[in-house]
Amino acid sequence: MKKPLVKNARFVISNSDIKKCPNDGKPEYAFIGRSNVGKSSLINMVTGHRKLAMTSATPGKTLLINHFIINDEWYLVDLPGYGYSKRSKSQNEQLEHIISSYILDREAMTLLFVLIDSRHEPQKIDIEFFQWLGENGVPFSIIFTKADKLTKTALASNIASYKKRLLEEWEELPPVFITSSETGLGREELLEYISEVNSTL
Repeated sequence: MKKPLVKNARFVISNSDIKKCPNDGKPEYAFIGRSNVGKSSLINMVTGHRKLAMTSATPGKTLLINHFIINDEWYLVDLPGYGYSKRSKSQNEQLEHIISSYILDREAMTLLFVLIDSRHEPQKIDIEFFQWLGENGVPFSIIFTKADKLTKTALASNIASYKKRLLEEWEELPPVFITSSETGLGREELLEYISEVNSTL
């Protein structure tokens, strides 16, 4: 029988300062996306722990860098969401600093997973975020969430339009994953991909 890809997962620390993040050299895979993209639900689905990341009916609740240790081998990092309009200007500026300092200065960050709600057309804020990642040479992959909310035809159409939009500015696309927190779609592919990357480190 195949061993479970996630044997154990537990919360380690939350903070707003990358200097206080774990310093044991283990690789980190960070998850980020617009508020209400379903990040906490996806993290819980991927790890197989329903209450590992706190889900909320109110978007924009993740305000800190949250580290979870997986199999005592690597960290899954839950970053604050971007683009939540109901925050104050000062709070948005503070979060932008937290996000950018982690993404640009955190040496342990191996890969950034950018979550996109598959129900929507390409959003300006997401495209600008991808451009910023490209300008700064940040390695990333794309995760489309909430695939169960669409018909297969609509899902394929939305993802195709996103890829077409990205290829207007990128020569090639990063790895793309299609997921559903409700059905577990994409879980094995994501974990296998992380395992493959870990094996090259």
